[in-house]
Amino acid sequence: MQETFSVQNVKCGGCASNIRNGLGALPGVASVEVEVASGTVVVQGDNLSRSALAQKLAELGYPEASAK
Repeated sequence: MQETFSVQNVKCGGCASNIRNGLGALPGVASVEVEVASGTVVVQGDNLSRSALAQKLAELGYPEASAK
C-alpha cells in the first residue's frame, strides 16, 4: 500500500530527515521517501492510515499536508 502527500515548507535535508524518522516510527510503515524540491512525501507499508499519517505530519510541523 502507498500513500502520497504534498507537504508545504519542506526546505532542506533536515526537514526530510525529520519527516522520514517521524513517519517511519508509525505502525505499518515500511519506507518513507521525501522529495524536497517538490514537497512530495511517499509512504509505503501495510495497513497505512491516511489520517494517522496526516496527523503525524501535523505534529512534525507540516499541518498543511494534503493527499495527492
